[in-house]
Amino acid sequence: MAAGKKAANRYYSGPPSDHFDGALFFNPDGRPPARFSDLLKWQLSGGRSKWPAAFPSPYRQAKPDKRIEGAGLRLTMVGHASLLIQTAGLNILTDPVWSERASPFALAGPKRVNAPGVAFSDLPPIDLVLVSHNHYDHLDLATLRRLKQNHDPLAVMPLGNDAIVGAAVPDMRLSTHDWSERVEFGNGAVIHIEPVHHWSARGARDRRMALWAGFVIETAGGKVYFAGDTGFHDGINYRLMAKKHGCFRLAILPIGAYEPRWFMAPQHQNPEEAVQGMRLCNAAHAAGCHWGTFQLTDEPIEEPAQRLAEALAAEGISPERFRAMRPGETWDVPAA
Repeated sequence: MAAGKKAANRYYSGPPSDHFDGALFFNPDGRPPARFSDLLKWQLSGGRSKWPAAFPSPYRQAKPDKRIEGAGLRLTMVGHASLLIQTAGLNILTDPVWSERASPFALAGPKRVNAPGVAFSDLPPIDLVLVSHNHYDHLDLATLRRLKQNHDPLAVMPLGNDAIVGAAVPDMRLSTHDWSERVEFGNGAVIHIEPVHHWSARGARDRRMALWAGFVIETAGGKVYFAGDTGFHDGINYRLMAKKHGCFRLAILPIGAYEPRWFMAPQHQNPEEAVQGMRLCNAAHAAGCHWGTFQLTDEPIEEPAQRLAEALAAEGISPERFRAMRPGETWDVPAA
């Protein structure tokens, strides 16, 4: 059960549920975010690897086609958890961040070490934006303003995040939902809002006031699972996805920001756990994200891709089935 009520929720009010105690959201049978004292212990430990100031992608910036019709499925990596999904004539962005920093500050905080894999001006018409939660490396208000001005997409997000986005981008079209709800969209597409094991905060006094989620995109071409940001949580949510959705043509799974494990394990899975997650949710293919753009944690910059390759080899899975995506990389995902 979640901790007792600490403050009025500034983002959301509603009845208690199995993941909301009337004031704060929580992970059922899960672990809450670490205490501030644990954060200080980690920050003062001196274990952070030094990242290069620039880590250019081996791929040039992509120039996506306007649409991918029918059952085709094309995935283009922008960076971190920002990806362009094109299928069934729809263009969908996940957790779009084009800003230089994943931070509330213009001159401080994690700075990107490679350019976005698609120049903003080269984006095709964006129909739909999926926002998994409100951490700054996933919810970037400056980018959402630009998307509203240039594309006017529908933004789908879990409970409470509409208060944040609506205050900053008041005319943006928003669709806000609880876990296990669904949104019917054009071209026969359905977006399912699903549980993941994580948390939320924009500052020190709004922890867990907005919900976090993953998404399942269902079209005639198959199902795509975007896990957003998640801890492995004993595979509970992956098993739930398999039980509810059967199988996936593609799963987009985080593989970075996982060290040190004593601090990060509840909220950020590592590459080995991502491979297990791919198996547990019955994904034919997987794309690794959440690595190599913003330094958030201690591991070396290239370690997630290296450990992913080792984990796939240990499990006898072809590396072509699970790619550690790099900015500008485009993948025409085979049918399941």
